Amino acid sequence: MRRPLRSAALLASLLAAACSGQEPGGARRIAVIPKGTTHEFWKSVHAGAERAARELGVEVIWKGPLKEDDRTAQIQVVEDFVVRGVDGIVLMPLDDQALVAPAREAAERGIPVVIGDSDLAWDGRVSFVATDNAQGGRIAADELARLVDGRGKVLMMRYAEGSASTMERERGFLEAIAVHPGIEVVSSNQYAGATVESAYKTAENLLNSFPELDGIFCPNESSAFGMLRALQDAGRAGQVRFVGFDASEKLVEGLRAGQLDALVLQNPVAIGEISVRVLVHHLDGKPVDGRIDTGVSLATRENLDTPEIQALIAPDLSILGE
Repeated sequence: MRRPLRSAALLASLLAAACSGQEPGGARRIAVIPKGTTHEFWKSVHAGAERAARELGVEVIWKGPLKEDDRTAQIQVVEDFVVRGVDGIVLMPLDDQALVAPAREAAERGIPVVIGDSDLAWDGRVSFVATDNAQGGRIAADELARLVDGRGKVLMMRYAEGSASTMERERGFLEAIAVHPGIEVVSSNQYAGATVESAYKTAENLLNSFPELDGIFCPNESSAFGMLRALQDAGRAGQVRFVGFDASEKLVEGLRAGQLDALVLQNPVAIGEISVRVLVHHLDGKPVDGRIDTGVSLATRENLDTPEIQALIAPDLSILGE
């Protein structure tokens, strides 16, 4: 049985250990494997992983597929690190089933695996470090319902099949929006795909299919940006209430301009940092929690410039040399 969630206590413990100068056991090599490497979200995860690595005296090797739908490439990355014999792996699986076999192989070879960001259908992980994605979806639904005054036609453009994190957001959204009898979900079965370009095409088709629309939800950065572009090109940006998920420079610009109404924000720096800390903690023989929630927030035009929200939408990436 996994330990109950105690993220705040565990993080305090990990930070205390780092600040006290405790040695984690030498120059260990930790492979951190994201879903992809092009979205802004992953740069923040990388920065968090590097911050933990430098404080703990370990080496992070960052490598992932270019596109978030390339299962074969991510499997190959995991297998290559197993052959290289790294000390541990932080894996952010782009598919909750396809990455089970390589993760299991790593564990069988004595390489512990922490799962970050998106879950895997496997109980051999050391810990799962991620946003409460279902709660993020519920927050999006509550905000969209408020924006449309509890009535009207809304749609949700899904991200990609097999992505556990976004599927949880979509599930949470649909559950929470269903409590509003005045809201009709006119579409919830169309997928954006892994790129902004594929998201744009799906969004364009949806907007053509539903000329009368009151609200939209998109469950990740690329799907939200593809929808924003489609709304802009259709001359409907700002006319349809729109809640997205995650942040990028273009999405924040859209929020400031009134073309987006809200963004549900994760803490990707924390996902990267805590994942590495938990893995090193485990390698040191210390107990860790089986599930750690890294938090979720809602950004609106009203709170966009508060320190708390700015830390999430514009994290310090200088550690990456950017």
